[in-house]
Amino acid sequence: MRLRFDDLVLDFGTREILRGGATVPVSPKAFQLLELLARQRPTALSKEDLHHGLWPDSFVVDGNLANLVAELRRALGDDAQQPRFIRTVQRFGYAFQAQAQALPDAKPGELEGGAYRLIWAKREIALVDGENLMGRDQNAVVWLDDASVSRHHARITIDGSGARLEDLGSKNGTYVGNRKVEKAVVLKDGDNVRLGSVALIFRRFEAGTSTETASRQ
Repeated sequence: MRLRFDDLVLDFGTREILRGGATVPVSPKAFQLLELLARQRPTALSKEDLHHGLWPDSFVVDGNLANLVAELRRALGDDAQQPRFIRTVQRFGYAFQAQAQALPDAKPGELEGGAYRLIWAKREIALVDGENLMGRDQNAVVWLDDASVSRHHARITIDGSGARLEDLGSKNGTYVGNRKVEKAVVLKDGDNVRLGSVALIFRRFEAGTSTETASRQ
């Protein structure tokens, strides 16, 4: 299950909060709190119910819950005085108040009606949902048999909010355009990607667009 609210996607399967394809870092407990509130939206949950859901076998002070709420608000860019996402219900608890849209489960290689490809010369390489390893490893989703490419060079992660590229400590670097990838980079249709000396083009095709996926040879 995935929920889109504002510019964020809450992915219950991967247990991630995503903004523009990049993961918004939160602690596991903070994610669990957001999950509890989002699943019961717009119902307000009492502090007692939240304590039971988060710490079922332990006694913790109320400050622990307040700290988790503050962590979530910082991560999401929410404001306690004018909340967009998490509303404080005085002397009771909290509620998830954002307008949220349930997203359909994505099929392999597709996302919300689109398909993702890398173009390498005359080849089209299909990308799948989740992690797509790129490198000289013959088991990689994107197998690039070139001496300038490391065995595990980079990866593209496809999820409910788009595609992002990360370098995996490669010897010759990963680039989008002329910019070296130092941390996760959100990819856009038509981006020029380079691994070592191998140049590729990242493409997203809308549903119904005919593409021919070349064999890995």
